[in-house]
Amino acid sequence: MNQLQNKVALVTGATSGIGRSVAIAYAREGAKVVVNGTNEIRGQEVVQEINDNGGAAVFIKADISSAEECAMLVNRTIETFSRLDIACNNAGAFYPTVPVADFDHDQWRHIINVNLNGTFYCMQYQLKAMLLQGQGVIVNMASIAGQITFPGISAYAASKHAIIGLTKTAALEYGASGIRINVVGPAIIETPMVDNNFTKEQLDFLLPRHPLGRFGKAAEVAELVLWLCSPAASFVNGAYYPIDGGYLCH
Repeated sequence: MNQLQNKVALVTGATSGIGRSVAIAYAREGAKVVVNGTNEIRGQEVVQEINDNGGAAVFIKADISSAEECAMLVNRTIETFSRLDIACNNAGAFYPTVPVADFDHDQWRHIINVNLNGTFYCMQYQLKAMLLQGQGVIVNMASIAGQITFPGISAYAASKHAIIGLTKTAALEYGASGIRINVVGPAIIETPMVDNNFTKEQLDFLLPRHPLGRFGKAAEVAELVLWLCSPAASFVNGAYYPIDGGYLCH
């Protein structure tokens, strides 16, 4: 317990699913947490859960596909808690499967803007804050679709592949400045995003491809993210960690 005592952590896309679990895990370990998302009602529910359990959290609404709102998010984090030690760039978008030739341009731009550009914008402002402190940890959220792909998810796969490359490049650039940057790649995790975007037939197809015989849970991903942000992972930098129940062993 208290692995993150006196730390300040920011989690994007923290109003549900993996982001919510990460925010709760950070708070459990003593961090003051900024819960980010675009749904204020759900965001305040996460904040209340953390505060009711003895933690400290605030909600800051921001659309991370906007560079200006990412700057505001980081600035308000520092105004509220005076510093930024940890960031988990988790917010993401996904659409039902569509072949490349038929992919709607607005949907393509939306997925790239949220998943890739949003991660890039957030990292820029997070890094500037952390450089002033001389230390920090960033964990980006990719997917097994950053290593492999499936028919119909071209925009999602492109964005997640790119996040891995972005993470590794930044890790090379800022490791000597005391900032560690890593990336996590979940397989199918039981979250609202999966519930809202996958059919029963698709899930029935994917389930046996997870050698553990089940899908993952958001809390399991959160524990990996927590470890990467803890002193126990002090020599881990520029790494991609799949959390996939063995999916990539195929």
